[in-house]
Amino acid sequence: MPGRRRSTSSRSTKTTATRTRKAAPHRAPARKPAPELPTAGPGERVWVLAVPFRAPAPGAVWHPGLQATVWVGRSLPPELAPYDPPAYSLERFLEDELNEEPRPLPVTPALVPREPQETGAAVVAAHAAAGGRVFLLGDDPGVGKTGTAILAVHEIAAQRPVRTVLVIADRPAAITIPHWSRSIAGFGDGGLRWCVTTWDRLGKVAKLAFDVVVADEAHMVRHTTTQRWKHWKAVSGAARVKDTPYVLAATATPAHTPLELPYLAPEFAARHGESIKEWADLPKALERHRFHVERGRYGWQWTEDADARRTDLARLQSWLADADPPATLHRPAPWGPVSVTGTPVLLTPAERAAYEAEWSEFRAEMQLARRARQSAKGRAALLRFRQKAGLIRVQATVDWVKAQVEAERQVAVSVEFVETAADPIREALLDAGIPVAGIYGRDRFDVEGERLRFQRGEAMVCVFTVTASISLHAGELLPDGSHASDLPRVGLFHQPRFSGIQARQVTGRTHRDGKTSPWRVAFAADTVEEQVARVMVERLAVSGSTAGADTASLQEIAELLDADWLPAAALTDA
Repeated sequence: MPGRRRSTSSRSTKTTATRTRKAAPHRAPARKPAPELPTAGPGERVWVLAVPFRAPAPGAVWHPGLQATVWVGRSLPPELAPYDPPAYSLERFLEDELNEEPRPLPVTPALVPREPQETGAAVVAAHAAAGGRVFLLGDDPGVGKTGTAILAVHEIAAQRPVRTVLVIADRPAAITIPHWSRSIAGFGDGGLRWCVTTWDRLGKVAKLAFDVVVADEAHMVRHTTTQRWKHWKAVSGAARVKDTPYVLAATATPAHTPLELPYLAPEFAARHGESIKEWADLPKALERHRFHVERGRYGWQWTEDADARRTDLARLQSWLADADPPATLHRPAPWGPVSVTGTPVLLTPAERAAYEAEWSEFRAEMQLARRARQSAKGRAALLRFRQKAGLIRVQATVDWVKAQVEAERQVAVSVEFVETAADPIREALLDAGIPVAGIYGRDRFDVEGERLRFQRGEAMVCVFTVTASISLHAGELLPDGSHASDLPRVGLFHQPRFSGIQARQVTGRTHRDGKTSPWRVAFAADTVEEQVARVMVERLAVSGSTAGADTASLQEIAELLDADWLPAAALTDA
C-alpha cells in the first residue's frame, strides 16, 4: 500500500539490503464542476417546484446544484401546478433569483402593527445601527415576536444595504411557513427578497448568502453536536469576522442553562472586545469568565448551587440587557402569566396494578442500565415507561375532554407520543361523536387544514405533538380575513413535560395575543408522575423566559426517576 514501509531481504555475497518504496504523492480528487444554472429562453420562465419525495413530475428535472426540481417554459403545465411553491418559500426564492422579474404576490389582508411591536422593532434597529451582531428577542409567547421581527428588518434595511432576508421557522412546515409568509405580506415585505424555511431544511440554504437572518425559536440550535448547528454556523456566520449577516434570534425560551446559548456567542465576544475564536467553545469561555461550570460525566455541566446560579444569570443577563444599546428585549405578556395546575387521575384497581407493574419493570431496567453505564438502554427504558404510563390514563383524559366540550370550551391536548397517546385519545373522542383536529405524525394530516378546523370551531378538540409555532388561541385573524372562534380555550398536558422550554412553548399555543387560556397537567395520583408534575408546575410558576432559566427542576425530575446518571439530553431534547 502507498505510504507503507516494506522490507525485503536479498542474498548477495555478504549483505542484506532493505529497500523502502516511496509513497506516491497525495493528490486531492478533482472537484466536479458545479452544474450550470438553468436559464429561460425568450418568453419563458424557470420554475422551481416543491415536489414531494418520489412524487411524479412529468417534464420537470432534478437540478443537483439547486437541490430542487426545475421546469422551464412559458407557463406551468396543469400536471405540475400542484407543486407550485407559495410566496417567500425557499423554492420561490430560488426561482425569483433565476429570473429577471419576481412573480407577483397574492393579495393578503393588511396587518396593523401594535405599539409593542413598533417599539420593539426600534430597539432591535438601534442595536443593529450600533454594530451589534446578534439580538435576542425574548418576549413571552403571543406578545407578537413575528411582527416585531418583520418591522425590525424594515428598519435595519433603512440603515444598511439589505437585499435578502432568511427566516428560519420551527416545524411543522405546513403551518409555520404559511404563517410567516402571510405575516411578511401583511406587514409588507419592504421590497426585500425573503426566504422562509424551517430548521429541518437548513442544509438547503447553508451555501446561500443573506443580509439578515431571523431565527425563530432560536433555542433549536442550543446544542453544538448536531448537523443543524453546522448549518447554522454557515448561515449565520457564527465563525466569521467579515461578511456576516445581522442575526435576530427570537425565542421566549432561550435555554435551560447558559451552556445552551452558543448562538449568542458572537454577541458575547463583541461585548467583551474578544475574538470570535475565543468564544467558539462556549463552555470554556464561560469558565474563563468565572461562571460556575465544570466538566461532568457527560460533558460540561452548570452548577447545582442555587446562589451560584443566580449570580451567573445576573451576569449573563447584564451582558445583554445592560449594554448600550441593549442586545436583548423581554416583555412579559400583558394579559398575565399562564395558569398551570395539576389534575390528578384516580386509577382504577386494574389500572393501578398495571401502573405499578410498569413502574417496577422500569426501575429494574434502569438499575441494570445504571450499573453497566448503558445510557442508550436507560434512555429507552425511560421512554417506554412514559409511553405505557400515558396509555393507562388515556380514558381519563378522554373523559375530562368530554366534560370541557360539554361546557362549550375548545380543548388543546398536548401529547408526546403518537401510538400510545395521540391516536387512542383522538379515536376515542371520534367514537364519542366529538370532532377532533390532529396535528401529529409525519404526513398523517393536512396540518394547516386541521389547525383551521379547530380555529373555526369545526373541531372542538385539537390533539397535537408540536411544541411551538402554531396558533390555537381564540379570535385569531385567519388567512382569509375572518377570525377564529371566540369560544374559550383550555389546555391539557396528557403527561408532565420534563423540559421547561417545551412546557412554556406549549402553553403559548392558546395563551397568546391577549387571550388567556388555563392549562392543566394530568398525572396518575399517588405515583411518581404526581411528583414530576408537582416539580413542573412549581418551576413554571417561578420561571422567567430570560436566557439560562433555572434548571433545578431537571435535576429533581431525574432523581425522582432514578435517571440522574443519564445525560441531560435524555430529559430535554426536543
